[in-house]
Amino acid sequence: MYEIFRTDHGVLSKLEQPKEGCWINMVAPTSRELNEIAAAYEIDLTDIATALDEEESSRISLEDGYTLILVDIPTPEVRHEKKMYTTIPLGIIIKEDTIITICREETPILTYFIRNKIREFSTKKKMRFIYQLLYRSATSYQINLRLIDKKRMEIEERVVGDTTDVDLIELHELESTLVYFATSLRANSVVLERLRRYKRLEQYPEDMELLEDVTVEYQQAIEMTTIYRDVIDGTRQLLSSVIDNRLNDVMKRLTSLTVLMAIPTIISGIWGMNTNGDYMPFAKMPFGFYLICIFIVIICAIVVWFMKKKKML
Repeated sequence: MYEIFRTDHGVLSKLEQPKEGCWINMVAPTSRELNEIAAAYEIDLTDIATALDEEESSRISLEDGYTLILVDIPTPEVRHEKKMYTTIPLGIIIKEDTIITICREETPILTYFIRNKIREFSTKKKMRFIYQLLYRSATSYQINLRLIDKKRMEIEERVVGDTTDVDLIELHELESTLVYFATSLRANSVVLERLRRYKRLEQYPEDMELLEDVTVEYQQAIEMTTIYRDVIDGTRQLLSSVIDNRLNDVMKRLTSLTVLMAIPTIISGIWGMNTNGDYMPFAKMPFGFYLICIFIVIICAIVVWFMKKKKML
C-alpha cells in the first residue's frame, strides 16, 4: 500500500491524490502500485523496487530526473524463538516536487513522521526531511543497541545460576545482530558523506547543521556497536568457561565416586575368591564378615579424607 502526505503551515495532512511538495510513503507495495508510481513519476521500476530486496546495500545514485538513496534501518525479528534485530533497506527517491519512501515493512522511523511528532518537519524541505529520517534512524540504532546490552546483562546475571546452552545461542544471535548493525552503520556513513557534497537540491545552513548532528549520532552508534561487540564476546567466553568448569566438576565428582566404589569391590572380590579358608584371614572367625566391613569403611574414610584434603571432592 502507499499513502500520500503533505505539510501545510506545519500541519501534516493525508491526501487522496499527489500534489506538489507531497510525500508518498510506500509500505510493502504490490507490483501494481510499484508500476503505478514508476509510471506516474518516470522512475525506473528497478530503482523503485530495489528497496524491497533485503540484500541491497546502502548507496546513493544520481539518475536522470531523480535521486535514489538507500539506507539500512534497524527492525526486530524472531530468531530461535527469541526477539532479535536485523536491518532492512529504506529507499528514498527525490523528485523535483515529490519525495517517495519505500520499505518492505512498516517501521517506527516513518510512523514517527506520520504522527507528526518531529519538530519543524516539512515534506517540502526535502533535504531536511532526509536528514531528519537519518537522525531518527541513528536514534533507533542506539535504542536497539541499549536493548541488546540489556539482554546481555540478563544473561550475565544467570551465569552464577542456571546457565544453559540456550544462553550461548542467544549471545551468538546478539553478536550476529551487532555484526549486521556495524556493517549497515558504516555503509550509511558513506551515504552521509556523499550527501554532504550533494548539490542537486538546495541545502540551507540549518540543514547542514542537522547533517552534522546526524553524523555525530551515527558515529556514536558505531562506537556503541564496537564496544558492545567486545563486551558480548567477553560474556560469551565467560559463559563458556563457566559451563566447562561445571562439567569438569561433575567429571571430578564422578571419578572420585568411582574410586570410592572400587575399594569395597576390590576387597570383597579378594575375600570372595574360592580358596582354602585356612589361609584366608578372618575366614573362620565368628565376626569375620563384620570385621572386613569395618576394614572397608576405615579405608574408604581415609580415602575420602585424603581426597578432601587435596580438594578432589
